[in-house]
Amino acid sequence: MRRREFIRLLASTAVAWPLAARAQQSALPVIGYLDSRASGDAPQRLAATLQGLKDTGFVDGKNVAIEYRFAENRDERLPALAEDLVQHRVAVITAAGTPAAIAAKAATTTIPIVFETGADPVRLGLIAQLNRPGGNVTGVTNISLEVAPKRLELLHQFLPTASVMALLVDPSMAALAETQSRSVQSAAHSLGLELHILNASTERDFDPVFANFTQLRAAGLVIGGGAFLVTQQVRLAALAIRHAVPAVGEYREFVAAGGLASYGSSLTDSYRLSGVYTARILKGEKPSDLPVQQSTKVELYINLKTVKALGVSVPIPILGRADEVIE
Repeated sequence: MRRREFIRLLASTAVAWPLAARAQQSALPVIGYLDSRASGDAPQRLAATLQGLKDTGFVDGKNVAIEYRFAENRDERLPALAEDLVQHRVAVITAAGTPAAIAAKAATTTIPIVFETGADPVRLGLIAQLNRPGGNVTGVTNISLEVAPKRLELLHQFLPTASVMALLVDPSMAALAETQSRSVQSAAHSLGLELHILNASTERDFDPVFANFTQLRAAGLVIGGGAFLVTQQVRLAALAIRHAVPAVGEYREFVAAGGLASYGSSLTDSYRLSGVYTARILKGEKPSDLPVQQSTKVELYINLKTVKALGVSVPIPILGRADEVIE
């Protein structure tokens, strides 16, 4: 073969190869991943979703493609991001968290949606009923609501002589705030405690919250659930340290940032299950026939350095139950 012909053949192969690769990639089923958080936040949750997909036979870039949309902690961006995924005609939307699930539900009635939420999906209007969701939506719930009173009980064990406690909720999520307030208030009554409800729906509310906490002479603070408060765990932990407030949050990130302790659902478990459901839909199952699953695994984390700094005591049985003691 002449040198000039060889170069021409090599050049045409170089052009054809990426075109063939792109054609193969576009032939893969596409998952739309919608998340209210920033792309670098809580990477273990995305990793858990990918693990659930892998456990059920799907690997990103191999036999499935994933379109990622992150709202960068700005929920107002979610409707446009959800609509963008609809326009891309993805095969299924995996909605990470309650705000993402609501946005996805509003964007399409035909593309299957798999959510992960700590709220009641029936009350949110995502599904008709837990056993047979109907429509195009199903998913996984964690037990965030159920364990909120347990966080108060845990705080009471750290502070057994305290008589006044406080609960922080996000009033912009009215249904969740009301349910949490009611359940934690009931637990406070059973423990003989006075409970004050504090509200924060923006970062500007935090300084007044901690000032109010001091005026109320509360001994400890329970951090409620909800997307906003979850994304603000690091800031809330820093404020709790600055004001010397014993505080119990929901997830490990709060404790790693200096919070006293956390007790809540294992989001690794619930996100893995959402990945499994996404894979099952890709294999042909209908969301209307897949009952909503509930992840029941809970995790306890304690920051021993903060324990010592605050001068609180940790009962030995609680230390023995902890999934991790951070020093």
